[in-house]
Amino acid sequence: MNPCTTRTTPSPRTIRGRRGTTAPLATLSALAVLSLSACGAVDAPGEDDGSVSPGRRNDITVGLLLPDRETARFEKFDRPLVEERVGVLTGEEGKVVYANAEGSTARQSEQLGRMVADEVDVIIVAAVDARAVAPDVEKARKADIPVIAYDRLAEGPIDAYVSHDNELVGEVQGRAIVDALGAEAENRKVVMMNGEPADPNTALFKDGAMTELNGNVDIAESYDTEKWLPAVAKANMKKAIKAVGADDVAAVYAANDGMAGAVIEAMEEAGVSDIPPVTGQDADLEAVQRIVAGTQHMTVYKSFLLEAGGAAEMAVARVQGRDIQFDSLTGERVDSPTQKDIPSMLVPVVALTQDNIEDTVVRDGVYDVEDICTAKYRPACASIGLTP
Repeated sequence: MNPCTTRTTPSPRTIRGRRGTTAPLATLSALAVLSLSACGAVDAPGEDDGSVSPGRRNDITVGLLLPDRETARFEKFDRPLVEERVGVLTGEEGKVVYANAEGSTARQSEQLGRMVADEVDVIIVAAVDARAVAPDVEKARKADIPVIAYDRLAEGPIDAYVSHDNELVGEVQGRAIVDALGAEAENRKVVMMNGEPADPNTALFKDGAMTELNGNVDIAESYDTEKWLPAVAKANMKKAIKAVGADDVAAVYAANDGMAGAVIEAMEEAGVSDIPPVTGQDADLEAVQRIVAGTQHMTVYKSFLLEAGGAAEMAVARVQGRDIQFDSLTGERVDSPTQKDIPSMLVPVVALTQDNIEDTVVRDGVYDVEDICTAKYRPACASIGLTP
C-alpha cells in the first residue's frame, strides 16, 4: 500500500466506545492535509496557508508528557514532531515543555503537577497508567488547563484524545498470523505476548487480535508484560517455550516491536533456527530490519506524523480558541471509563511487511533505505529488491 496515495478508513465496528460516526468527513479532511504535507504534495499547514493567525496569541506553552523510553518511537519521532509542529503553527513563538516519566506513574504525576503549577497553556499526555493519571487531569481542569490524551486514552476530564484505531491494530496483527499459518491454522499453537495491563490500549490490541485469532488458532499461552519491558517479554517467552515446546510454537502475537525482538531472542537462544511468524507494532528500525531478514513477520506502521501533528494542531487550536478547526480535527467520539463522548482523532494504520517497506516508512521519510540496509542487512535487502 502506498500511504501517499490512499489510506484505509477505520471501520466503525472496530472503534470501541464510538458513538455513531460524528463528522467523519471533517476528520478525514484534516488527516488528508497532514498526509499530503508528509508526502510533499502540498505545503505543511501553517507555513503558507495562513494557519499562523494574526491577532491570536502565538506565544503559547504546550506541556508534553511521554510515558517511557523503552518504546523507541516516543523519543525518536513523537517528541520532535510535536515540537516542530507547534513551532510552525505559532510562527516559532510557541514552545514545548517536555518530560518523560520513564515508566513511573509517580514521576508522571509529579511532572504533570509541575506543569499545572507553572501554568502551561495546554497539556498533551501519554499516560503511563490511564487510571492513575485521572486525579492529575482533574487538577489541570480546575486550573483551566486543557488536557489532550495522546496515544493512550487517559481517564479523568480530558478535552480530547488522539491515537490510532487500536482495535484495528490488533485485528491487523491477528489477521497476519492467521494468513501466515494458512489452512492448518486451527490446530497450531500461538503464544500471546500482550502489553502493560494499565495501558488501556493493551486491552484494545488484544480484543482486536482475538477477533481474528479466536476459533482460528490454539492460544497455548498468554502473558501480560509489565511496563512493556522487553526483558519481561523475554522471560515470559522462555516460560512459553518450556510449556509448549520450542518446535511447537507456530506463531507469536507480540503487541509491539520491543517485545517482538525479545521474543525472537528467546527463541534463538532456545535453538529455534526457523523463527515462526512474530507480529509487532510501531515500525521501529530494528523491527524493520528483522522483517527484511525474515525473523519478524510484520509490524503495524502507524503514521507518527499524523498522530503527533494532529495533537499539536488540536493543542494550538484549543488554546487559541479556534473551535471550528478543533472540531474538524476531532470528528470521532470515544468513551473512557470516566467520560463519555470524548472528541477524538483516530489515525489509520498499515500492516508493514517485506512487500511494502519502500511504500510505507521509506516513502513517508521515516527511514532512508541506507538506514535499513546497513552492511549486516544489505544481502537481505537486495533479495527483496530494497536498494538505494
